[in-house]
Amino acid sequence: MARNKCVLIQPYEKIKARGLPDNISSVLNKLVVVKLNGGLGTSMGCKGPKSLIGVRNENTFLDLTVQQIEHLNKTYNTDVPLVLMNSFNTDEDTKKILQKYNHCRVKIYTFNQSRYPRINKESLLPVAKDVSYSGENTEAWYPPGHGDIYASFYNSGLLDTFIGEGKEYIFVSNIDNLGATVDLYILNHLMNPPNGKRCEFVMEVTNKTRADVKGGTLTQYEGKLRLVEIAQVPKAHVDEFKSVSKFKIFNTNNLWISLAAVKRLQEQNAIDMEIIVNAKTLDGGLNVIQLETAVGAAIKSFENSLGINVPRSRFLPVKTTSDLLLVMSNLYSLNAGSLTMSEKREFPTVPLVKLGSSFTKVQDYLRRFESIPDMLELDHLTVSGDVTFGKNVSLKGTVIIIANHGDRIDIPPGAVLENKIVSGNLRILDH
Repeated sequence: MARNKCVLIQPYEKIKARGLPDNISSVLNKLVVVKLNGGLGTSMGCKGPKSLIGVRNENTFLDLTVQQIEHLNKTYNTDVPLVLMNSFNTDEDTKKILQKYNHCRVKIYTFNQSRYPRINKESLLPVAKDVSYSGENTEAWYPPGHGDIYASFYNSGLLDTFIGEGKEYIFVSNIDNLGATVDLYILNHLMNPPNGKRCEFVMEVTNKTRADVKGGTLTQYEGKLRLVEIAQVPKAHVDEFKSVSKFKIFNTNNLWISLAAVKRLQEQNAIDMEIIVNAKTLDGGLNVIQLETAVGAAIKSFENSLGINVPRSRFLPVKTTSDLLLVMSNLYSLNAGSLTMSEKREFPTVPLVKLGSSFTKVQDYLRRFESIPDMLELDHLTVSGDVTFGKNVSLKGTVIIIANHGDRIDIPPGAVLENKIVSGNLRILDH
């Protein structure tokens, strides 16, 4: 008898079309939300955990996450806990701030990912002199990527605690992805699968745009789904990997994983993830190697895995101040910790924004905007050099602002720039 070929990547619309059951609260009570909180805000010029950077109306990534889950718990009268996977870099600062949520209707837990020694590229020996984490030894250690979640979560005892409480799935995502909210339709699909066979692992993927050419992609190999990351691609094939036409989807790192399956595979030592070799240069000029793993790479170890092609709105990462400008602007409205694209924007795509090096650090970026411009009708913005924006500026269509070396451009308050190139001497030209 011929077997039906299983569809390994499903469109979100099909999953949403099933609707929601009456007992959605009991389904929600089986869920634990896990946020990857190991990263520092160094790429945006901040010290301390990235999750504590203010992104919207003084709210940090962590504030928005807690608000989202509290809203769920109040709306459905449920008890969905929040778990933060910290690294040794973020643990202390994060724990200090958690006290402010004591009166929120969210139980918050933390556990730490591992600490691995960096390896000297020449000698292939660990850089660390001993196991301490202080002084000049600080740079000798690194958190080994979010693939470490399986072992660390298991070792922390939290996995068994949640299984004991009747929890069945974790929803894992990056804390800086503001689109990664709990989706009831996906959760219902997991808990009440149409064919009666539950998925142990679901990866949300979304369609690639030019901005996502480096994102990992899902492929099918020997009847299983596999994640391929750019770091694993031979140099000769990198351009092919980045092709939007050849690889149309990429991994958002929003993952839904069965707790029982994690326990089973962890106890069998059967979680297989490719090692990513990450070369770095330390501040003193020493070349080191870090061996890392990615949480999504374990997809091939789980039974009955599935990719779900979700709307772009589920992927709203803030990696740079260019991303920060988008989420702070009137393109998005904020409701119960969730950002949604404004209904006033006529098309759902996000503008392409490129801010130059004068905007890289958050404090410099904030100093250059008296208020965040109106961007509802913006398609593309490029800013380079010493540029400042007055209050109530409006940007529409394609706007390019370039202050040459030694020049300064001040966009006056109330200016409306539509399809303009503004260069060195502040002449405003149509293009």
